[in-house]
Amino acid sequence: MSVSATVLVIDDELRSRETLQRVLCDEFDVICVASAKEAEGVLQGELVQVILCDHRMAGESGVDFLKRARMTWPDSIRMIISGYADSEDIIAGVNEAGIYQYITKPWQPEKLISSVRAAAQLYRYQKEVGGAGAENKPASEVLAEKIETRRRKEQRLFEFGRIIHRPDSPVASVVALARRATEYDISVLITGASGTGKELLARAIHYGSERAGRPFVVQNCGALPDELLESELFGCKKGAYTGAYQDRIGLFELANGGSIFLDEIGETSAAFQVRLLRVLQEGEIRPLGALRSRKVNVRLIAATNRSLEEEVAAGRFRGDLYYRVAAFPIHLPPLCERPRDIELIANCILVEVNRNFRRNIKGFSREAIDGLLKYDWPGNVRELHNEIQRMVALSDTDEPLPARLLSARVLAPRRPVQNVTAGNTLKARVEALEREMIEDALRRFEGNISRAAEELGLSRVGLRNKIERYKIERDLRDDDE
Repeated sequence: MSVSATVLVIDDELRSRETLQRVLCDEFDVICVASAKEAEGVLQGELVQVILCDHRMAGESGVDFLKRARMTWPDSIRMIISGYADSEDIIAGVNEAGIYQYITKPWQPEKLISSVRAAAQLYRYQKEVGGAGAENKPASEVLAEKIETRRRKEQRLFEFGRIIHRPDSPVASVVALARRATEYDISVLITGASGTGKELLARAIHYGSERAGRPFVVQNCGALPDELLESELFGCKKGAYTGAYQDRIGLFELANGGSIFLDEIGETSAAFQVRLLRVLQEGEIRPLGALRSRKVNVRLIAATNRSLEEEVAAGRFRGDLYYRVAAFPIHLPPLCERPRDIELIANCILVEVNRNFRRNIKGFSREAIDGLLKYDWPGNVRELHNEIQRMVALSDTDEPLPARLLSARVLAPRRPVQNVTAGNTLKARVEALEREMIEDALRRFEGNISRAAEELGLSRVGLRNKIERYKIERDLRDDDE
């Protein structure tokens, strides 16, 4: 599952460069240059994990170059080679240049490979914990232990047992299917309405698979425009676009060997879908502004609240990408289709909220449970969680939560959708239904565009366009309150 790190070799002697290239090329992507100037050109166009620099070079010493490299490219792990073991300027420059390791000539091939391998591993560790420089980190062994401890904790936190359901629930078959997905290194597409727990299921699949020891990273595809989404996923070089003030490593590279969860993949543009398809087909990425591609080994788990089959039929989603993404489809049912789970889920949520709010509320009154069961929860588990938080915040005692603390939208009967059969054509009937659903969502969320759009599976802009189209008059607000 490992991928080759890029090693930049700087040596003004041709034979030395050729020797280093030959020794390292089987395990690493090696770029060899003869001067510090050439090295700067490479660093401006490539993501380099390890810089391996000779000390004695014409024009500028290795230490002096690494001092400058530390300021501009602090993430790269810096190493130096010299035949002058007692050189005072090297000893003085090790701290100033933040040099990870000093290698003396003549070096042994096995030891050199081992040293470069350790440097590349340290680079990966730093990126996983958000670090920026080797000199500011503890020893790689300590860092690795911290990461492993964190992953074991995450594995316990996101195991399948955390997906709450009764044995006779529709979710039981979903969990069984997801467990099968952990056995095979295959792309998974999780479908379901917003708030049903798609990310929780994705994490359970990752932490139940052989990739559990590697990173799990998340990106909501509907949250960013194309250019920023590409930068976030694939990385970029400084100056690749307006606002790219520094090199950025992409989430695909951070997830190397592990899994990446792309939420709301159905929101992506046609142009972005082409780029993503190439990554999945070729198993390689090219950061924005970079000159070379690099291999990545990442399992894709995607999610959407749309029907991608319908999106493909409508020409809004590429068919070839769909078949890459949906190799193993899993559908999560909405909460209204699993009413027998509601009481169990509510009690588990109350335990969590008690802990977070430092309360000791003993449960729900029977009337409160009845109220929860009568509501159809369009926002699914997320809405149920928010409702319980609200009830706890309003409670003045630690006695069971009474029904009177339920919000008006939960207690009030749902307004049935009207005019479904209005009009003589299918188009007219669909438009009538769509208008009624939008009005119903806006009424229940008191004009909150963000929450109504989330429930309806639309973007905020898309919902506003439909409100204007249907001339729906209501006090609106565009926030997440």
